[in-house]
Amino acid sequence: MAREPQQGRYVLKNPQKYEGDPTNVIFRSSWERRFMIFLDNHDSIISWSSEEIAIPYFWELDGKMHRYYPDFVVTMKTRQGIVKMMIEIKPYSQTIAPKKTGRKKEKTFLKEVETYTKNVAKWKAAEQYCKERNWMFRIITEKELFKDKVW
Repeated sequence: MAREPQQGRYVLKNPQKYEGDPTNVIFRSSWERRFMIFLDNHDSIISWSSEEIAIPYFWELDGKMHRYYPDFVVTMKTRQGIVKMMIEIKPYSQTIAPKKTGRKKEKTFLKEVETYTKNVAKWKAAEQYCKERNWMFRIITEKELFKDKVW
């Protein structure tokens, strides 16, 4: 079986559902690509976009403002009605505070702390952005993405 590409351009099957430039849909991981296939093909998805919104956020570690481009914004039909949701795809290990263990090198631990604090700053800004628009914000990890291995 061929390996899934880690990065590349996604070719839409249903370009009418995409909000943005349908010729420039980029995936940055095989997980994002897998999720794009789901969004592109699932009947409950009304529209979606990928990295089309820039959200400013402040990162305390460097004391500067940055821009966060969330992985996806999705409009979907649910039992409760139409919902708009911002979604980030991340490994579960990046969603929890790193722990210093005796086996872990100091450099590795510091990099994990850096990644985690940056993610928390981004997600805090995303949650505020969504709250102001009555959207939902959700982080999807491999625990949800590969739960049933259907897509």
